[in-house]
Amino acid sequence: MIYTLTLNPAIDLFIDTKTMQPNVVNRTESYDIQANGKGVNVSFILKRLGIENKALGIGGGFTLNYIEEVLDQAEIANDFVHVKDPTRINVFTRVQDENQEYKLVNKGPKTDASQIEQLLTKLRQLNQNDVLSLSGSFSEGIKPDILVEIAKIAEINHFKLVLDTSYSEVMDTLRYRPYLIKPNDHELSSWFGLDQVPGREKLIAMGETLIKRGARNVLISLGSEGALFINDTEVLYGNAAKGEVVNTAGSGDTMLGAFLGGLIVGLDGQANLKRALAAGSDTAFQSWITDFKNVPNLEAQIQIQLIEEWGK
Repeated sequence: MIYTLTLNPAIDLFIDTKTMQPNVVNRTESYDIQANGKGVNVSFILKRLGIENKALGIGGGFTLNYIEEVLDQAEIANDFVHVKDPTRINVFTRVQDENQEYKLVNKGPKTDASQIEQLLTKLRQLNQNDVLSLSGSFSEGIKPDILVEIAKIAEINHFKLVLDTSYSEVMDTLRYRPYLIKPNDHELSSWFGLDQVPGREKLIAMGETLIKRGARNVLISLGSEGALFINDTEVLYGNAAKGEVVNTAGSGDTMLGAFLGGLIVGLDGQANLKRALAAGSDTAFQSWITDFKNVPNLEAQIQIQLIEEWGK
């Protein structure tokens, strides 16, 4: 079974308005409410690929109830640890006359040690037949070093661990051989102490360092420039598809979900990266995550290059 883990889920409110003026009532053109959180998005993508999975996480209140209802409606199993305070609501406002988007992202509810232990107890039930994909930021009270604790559990119980989070503590998990790490170029650069994103050659070198230190697969998001995939045998690069960007919020989650799904079913590396890039692009071109109907058309825009074969 594949499990996704979201330690700070959210309801995202997307607003579209012609103008935004202070001290007056601003009428909106439209709005959309979405159950969100990076791991939750991965669950939706896997489900749309026909891959059964279970969403785990921590949250509370009427907002978490809504997320659970949406997952139930999509026939995605879920099991969240409940806390007292409500799961956060984030607001994304697109102002038409400025051609700008304003993003207001909240911290999330407070979580105590007993609730964190409840979660870890659930994770200790996973075994060698399972995959755990952890994505996103953490609620208040959850320290980044929980990543190391989870990595230790994965090593002991022999399940595959996937990490998509910006915390530098990801580097401390490498000794436990995580199955897949998905940083973006900015996150990867910060892990290596760089203030700016370097050129592609340096990014590849840093990705290869992650492999040498223990990661089994590394998927590096380059935003509108595409992505790199690195393992112990090859380095692949693929460009992103072109189109009118509507909402990039779930694009990276989509790419991860599609790529992870391909790994699980044994899809060829180049074909898997191409599909994942097309799916991520398609999500960016619409208000929510891709339904995969247009992915084959977008794949035609994507070229996968074999940059390097290790040992040759």
